Amino acid sequence: METAGNSKSSVSGDGGEEELEHFDDFTIASTWERFISEIEAVCRMWLAAGPKNLLVKGADKIDPFNGLHMAKSEFKYNTKSYCMEYYFETGKVADWTQTIHDLQLAFGVKEFLVIAPQSASGVILDAPEASKLLSAVAIALSNCSCRWPAFVPVHDPSRKAFMGIQNMGTVCTRRFEADRISSQVPVKLMHLEGLYELFISKFVYASTDLSLYNFGVQFKMKLTYRTATHDDEDDTGVIENGENDSFVDANGKMQWDADCQWNEWYSAEDPVQGYELTAVWNGQAAESSLYMAELENASPLEADQWFLCPMIFPNDNVSDGKNIGFASNLRLLVDAFKLSLDARVMEDFVSGSENVGSSGSIPPPTVLDRVIKKLFYEGTETPLNISISEHKNSLAIKGAPVGSLFAQFCLHALWFGNCNIHAIAVLWIDFVREVRWCWEESQPLPRVPANGTIDLSTCLINQKLHMLAICIDRKHHQAGGLGDDKNFSSETHAAIATSNQAAEEFVIDTDRKGSLGVAGCMMLLKSCKNMHAPVTQDPPPMTEDMHEERLEAVAALGNSVKFSAQLEMDVLVSDMSSFKAANPDAVFEDFIRWYSPKDWEDDDDDMAIDISGDDSTASSKMDWPPHGRLSERMSDTGNSWRKIWNEAPPLPVSEQKPLLDPNREGEKVLHYLETLPPHQLLGQMVCTAFRATADTLNRTSFGNLKLMNEKMGQLYATMASMLKNIHSLSVGSDSDVFKDLGRLCISFGHIEKLTWLAVSLNHKFIRTPRLAESFFNDYYNYYLPQMGTSSTSELVPKEFNKKQQIFRQERIMIADLFTPPTPSQSWRNVLSMGNMLNGNEPILREMIFSKSDRISESYYASCDDDDASQQGVLETYRMYVCGTSNDLIVALAVTSCD
Repeated sequence: METAGNSKSSVSGDGGEEELEHFDDFTIASTWERFISEIEAVCRMWLAAGPKNLLVKGADKIDPFNGLHMAKSEFKYNTKSYCMEYYFETGKVADWTQTIHDLQLAFGVKEFLVIAPQSASGVILDAPEASKLLSAVAIALSNCSCRWPAFVPVHDPSRKAFMGIQNMGTVCTRRFEADRISSQVPVKLMHLEGLYELFISKFVYASTDLSLYNFGVQFKMKLTYRTATHDDEDDTGVIENGENDSFVDANGKMQWDADCQWNEWYSAEDPVQGYELTAVWNGQAAESSLYMAELENASPLEADQWFLCPMIFPNDNVSDGKNIGFASNLRLLVDAFKLSLDARVMEDFVSGSENVGSSGSIPPPTVLDRVIKKLFYEGTETPLNISISEHKNSLAIKGAPVGSLFAQFCLHALWFGNCNIHAIAVLWIDFVREVRWCWEESQPLPRVPANGTIDLSTCLINQKLHMLAICIDRKHHQAGGLGDDKNFSSETHAAIATSNQAAEEFVIDTDRKGSLGVAGCMMLLKSCKNMHAPVTQDPPPMTEDMHEERLEAVAALGNSVKFSAQLEMDVLVSDMSSFKAANPDAVFEDFIRWYSPKDWEDDDDDMAIDISGDDSTASSKMDWPPHGRLSERMSDTGNSWRKIWNEAPPLPVSEQKPLLDPNREGEKVLHYLETLPPHQLLGQMVCTAFRATADTLNRTSFGNLKLMNEKMGQLYATMASMLKNIHSLSVGSDSDVFKDLGRLCISFGHIEKLTWLAVSLNHKFIRTPRLAESFFNDYYNYYLPQMGTSSTSELVPKEFNKKQQIFRQERIMIADLFTPPTPSQSWRNVLSMGNMLNGNEPILREMIFSKSDRISESYYASCDDDDASQQGVLETYRMYVCGTSNDLIVALAVTSCD
């Protein structure tokens, strides 16, 4: 019935006013009807928009459920305010083996509405109010032909109780109810047999023996097992192989990282705290209560599916208020580097250390002595290759190898006095003092090779220490009185010994000295005798700054060829003298043919000497001398090489003056170390510390995890890029280097945490590497937004909960992770629910009982549910049970014909 309304609008006409009538709809005249109309309008808007448009309009993502979103609207009815929330899924619909919403799990719905009062508890304590609210929502949904189920929270919030309703068509309605028993669960309901009979009682009213009949009930079960936390364990037993009592902590537990390279510096908390296993039985036909009793004794190994999720907790690198891990200490070293730009000598920080606070405290002398002892006297055997375990990209960082003396100094400095500039200054001064003692006492430098070529790709301090080690070795031989060859390296000593043996084989050549043997098929031009390769001195080792000094001198002189010849004169004179001693009949052309073949030009390759066979000497004499000549460079008038040749005496290496003066070069190295500016020292320490800590992490085995190897390679590339400009910093310089170093410390911290996880997963899943790699990849995708490199803007779940399905051949190995409980852990299990896994009771048991009827054979034929029409059946009864021995949640859904 419609009638004229009270509102009017006037419009100007021909000298008068025309009244336009409006109509009021009396069907929504009351507050109750307006309330229903408002709900209907919002539901129509949500229906018309659809999930995609709702996401665009700002629907909230519900954590931690994948793909679940929520839109909400607020209403007022009388004096109360209500909030209606619409939950919907995007993408693939999750099943109960995954993490889904409680209402989805309890009632098997996909999208649904929840309407609740806006109060502190958020629940409705009055049953009539709940029924009236559900009726309003049901009418609104029916008016817009919407089949969303609607729920209202009731009773006390701790009970997690809900009432709900769903329109299934023209005559069918589904009603929902859920409640919880939080204490004193009846013993009967703790077992599958009692729960089965509870479900049967919802539709069987005859007082018969339920164990004798098959009511066509379908049954699903999900059991959740969880390993005990570390606080509840008597021993961890994490590392199965290579256990050692020396790696036991204060609580008597085995350290999980006992065999890791970083354990020498710190012990991190195991990121994998335990495991959560889900065993699922799908589509079981519950034939009778006796069958349910037998199923309760079944082993979890017989389940249809297994899913495992490691309990990974984030590690904040903090233990007892102190930072652990390399990343936090590298940050402190960068701060010290920044402070070093304001001083000229390291002693400035020592003299002012009395006025610094606790953050800049200096450890007592006993700690300093212990560090120096570790550096110079404990485990100081120099390995054959101190960089053998380094990453292939480690050489791009201008630092020192992780096994070298300076790298070990930097690693110790990270933990010495909180790595403040004052503590570093004290440690460095004492370090240099100990190095000088080694020099003065001719004691070898530990962890530094005393021979070989100086690696110019390392930092300058490492090069200087290598030079000093060589000088100490030469000085030691000189002081030992080893004869004429006392000033030469060990390689030269070996060559001299070989030449003495070769001389014994050529007794006829009494004038020949210092020969290593015949130089292939080459012969002398004048005498037509075999040419001998001489023993030569090693070129004097040179550090990077020595090469730079030569380049600067070349630039100042202007004639690089002439200056290079002058600089290399000592080496050239030594080599020519050795060649003359080994080949007394040699001429200048012979030396050029052996020393610089590119400066000898053959006129005709067909005229080459053939000395193969028995007639080699005769053949060589017939074609002698060979048709060739010196190059234009060597044949010029006044050539410096020929002049040197004419003046060089025929002396073997054992009678020559050494090319390297160990005393002079050694003192130069010590002067460099003692007068090194602080910013240059700290700059090289930063590069070396980053390189050494990264190599330490990389040396720990984390299996064949491709993603971890990839991230480690990216870390090295990032370090090489950000550290390349450190050495160019000067006092008072204004640079963005420190901002880059700060970002590098953050990136290093992320990779360090991932390394801990990779090592832990590799240890625990050593027999199932597939799972180790899958869990690591899943966690990396979860952790990516926290690293600041994710391109998505989605919310990050608070906890990692990604599960992996376990294959049947892997179940025995996974079951071994669940060790039998100790007496201290099993005393609580007074009332067992069955289905034990190695003596471990499930912490949670979830079951779904359901009964379906065919639509064409029952009064449910009037129901036009889409799913039912496709499958020909309709789920008429459904009961979800979730609980333990002292907690039980029961949710019931019943479809009825109204």
